[in-house]
Amino acid sequence: MALSKVNPNFVEQTPYGRRNLIINGAMQVAQRGTQTNQTTAFTACDRFDIAVNGAAIMTTSQDTTVPSGQGFSNSLKIDVTTADSSLAASDLVLLRHKIEAQNLQHLLYGTSDAKSITLNFWVRSTKTGTYIIELRHVNATYYNSQAYTINTADTWQNVTVTFDGYTATAFNNDNGLGLVIDWWLAAGSTFSGGTLSSNTWQNTEANRTAGQVNFVDNVANNFYLTGVQLELGSTATPFEHRSYGEELSLCERYYVKHSLDAYQRYDSAAHADTTSRVWSTPSLPTTMRTTPTISQTGLTVDGEAVVSIGSSGSGNQRLSFVLNHGSSRSAGAQYQVYSIGSGTVTYSSEL
Repeated sequence: MALSKVNPNFVEQTPYGRRNLIINGAMQVAQRGTQTNQTTAFTACDRFDIAVNGAAIMTTSQDTTVPSGQGFSNSLKIDVTTADSSLAASDLVLLRHKIEAQNLQHLLYGTSDAKSITLNFWVRSTKTGTYIIELRHVNATYYNSQAYTINTADTWQNVTVTFDGYTATAFNNDNGLGLVIDWWLAAGSTFSGGTLSSNTWQNTEANRTAGQVNFVDNVANNFYLTGVQLELGSTATPFEHRSYGEELSLCERYYVKHSLDAYQRYDSAAHADTTSRVWSTPSLPTTMRTTPTISQTGLTVDGEAVVSIGSSGSGNQRLSFVLNHGSSRSAGAQYQVYSIGSGTVTYSSEL
């Protein structure tokens, strides 16, 4: 039996499997929960963060408002709680999604064969007008901006934008930041005072967001986003729905949150190496991007509150950390780490 010849364009021309470069595009995973008084920080939904310069303050939450008939159960909601109605030149508000450089090698940036990529998403806002969506090539410090229009308030609409590839500079082949997608929500004249040249890679700050509406000018304004897909090629294909478990696992490369009930053990085999320090080596659910930063609330060592927590050593899969406490321990003895009330331990290796 003769074997059929492989079509090199098959992947680009079909909607099947593993096309979406976005993690948590359906906003299923929300490990941090609702975030109030938010300026620059990660939002309620994993892998999406907000950058703010200026007076605007927001609340972000995982919401159940979704476009009908699309198979989505959740969206990211941004609610303006402190308005910035008079933008200074350097003011900005943007929603971001960041992608590791090593996950972008197949785009062939930095070569004459650099590939076009297509972004598709569902959006809804109280504030109508022109919005800017932007790709930011971090390794080159170049931007590609395009405008889309929200025509009707509080109505879901689908947006598709195709970006040309960038031929001059490649993405680093490492676990650092390679590409950022910016949904601009407000922009001062530093970023909007020039002329928008749609789908053009350029490095003039003032040309990035010309025409951008000021979404944060009123506390009545809300912005919703879901169904975000970024894929190779110039055609948007049906959204790649992944299971919650798979999406959570992808998110946990960057952020892990362990929530503990009252008196729940976190590690029953912690050991003291001195009279004032206890070591614990809990396993992480996946290999994280880098050695994470650790924080905790509510942990105790045999009933005595943990004062601080820190990491030691290299490695990013099974990480040792130090629990400092206020009374002496017996070096070499084994202790239990648990929560008195509800407690949390978080690990962050975000881009």
